[in-house]
Amino acid sequence: MPTKIGLISLGCAKNRVDAEMMLYTLRQEGFELVRDVRFADVAVVNTCGFIEDAKKESIDEIFDLIRLKKSGRIKAIIVTGCLAERYGSEVMKEIYEIDAVVGIGGNNRIADVVRDVLEGKKTELFPPKEDLMLCGGRVRTTPFYTAYIKIAEGCDNKCTYCAIPMIRGPFRSRPMDDILNEVRELAANGVKEFILIAQDTSRYGEDLCGHSMLPVLLRELCKTEGDIWFRILYCYPERITDELIDVIANEKKILKYIDIPLQHCNGQVLRRMNRHGDRESLTALVKKLRKRIPRLTIRTTVMTGFPGETEEQFAELSGFVQEIRFDRLGCFAFSQEEDTPAAKLDGQLPEDLKRRRCEIIMEQQARIMDEEAGKLIGRNIRVLCEGYDRETGCFYGRSKADAPEVDCRVYFIAGNEKVRIGDIVTVRIVDTLDCDLMGEMLTGKEIS
Repeated sequence: MPTKIGLISLGCAKNRVDAEMMLYTLRQEGFELVRDVRFADVAVVNTCGFIEDAKKESIDEIFDLIRLKKSGRIKAIIVTGCLAERYGSEVMKEIYEIDAVVGIGGNNRIADVVRDVLEGKKTELFPPKEDLMLCGGRVRTTPFYTAYIKIAEGCDNKCTYCAIPMIRGPFRSRPMDDILNEVRELAANGVKEFILIAQDTSRYGEDLCGHSMLPVLLRELCKTEGDIWFRILYCYPERITDELIDVIANEKKILKYIDIPLQHCNGQVLRRMNRHGDRESLTALVKKLRKRIPRLTIRTTVMTGFPGETEEQFAELSGFVQEIRFDRLGCFAFSQEEDTPAAKLDGQLPEDLKRRRCEIIMEQQARIMDEEAGKLIGRNIRVLCEGYDRETGCFYGRSKADAPEVDCRVYFIAGNEKVRIGDIVTVRIVDTLDCDLMGEMLTGKEIS
């Protein structure tokens, strides 16, 4: 009987892609993959280590696996991912029940590590970060109609609060031909939505030819056949060029959706973050985007409680969020991460103050999104069907304005029409439910 492997991946979609590549390697090496780690011989936990809450989630997951190991359900535990890369040998020293710790550069050797732990060998493997695979096969863990496409790895932006450069290493773009080939193959096999990800997608190609190649990549991707969507995440504001705006505006297969992590609007706070811009320049960018790309959905992320953030600076951020009325917004409280420049800055704020400011921003945003959702009543929108809710008797899915896991849902009834998971259908909105939408499916209608 082949050895059974269960893998849990935590954190961001970029980490998920790494996990999918490890699963492919393990399957190619003859191991059997199981969805539930309780039925595995070896459990792999692909950890996140970006901020304190993510580290806690990773450690909690490890201790859940330790309980399974002590009860005899699993034989060995392997820790991979960002927590392993960031803390190295300390992970096994602190949690002796772990059998192996593997840095991100060792992902391609995961099968050897499994064989080692099954022989009782305690293993630590930390090759250079740059050994992390950018290309290769994957066992996708997303629904069949959606795929994340990682176009680059690492980061050179050096924001003062961020540990990613020390964890993931320098920015490295994936070869364009490899991206295009993967997308074509996935589209031919039924994938409808492709989500482009990297630490900074807008920087794609800079390391290859000295300037951003994201517009070129997008144009090439749009030549892929089929009724498919391309969604762009993680574009830095200072790298959103007129060329990129034109491509998003004119290419029909690119969703009118862009994720721009702004973090703040106050110029002094942004400079301490080693980021660019101020309220005036960021407001001008948003107005420009909305003017040139009709019905654009803008998603952003902001941070509260950065060291030295005054009440006035927080009030400016709050006013900015109210003024701009972002279509989608996430907020998190500053996390004082060791070995980052921001961790050593004067003016560290109390945890409860940072979190309360975060709550205020999210309460504002909830009101904005609820009001904007109401304006869609009577409109027809395209929806990617993701499932059926037996309690409500409705299908549900996401519109072009909604990325998976972080945004909203559309619930709809289909009458006597046949709907399959993964279909893209037209829905007339008739009501709202908090920030979600309620509607009824139409046939033979074009989106208004």
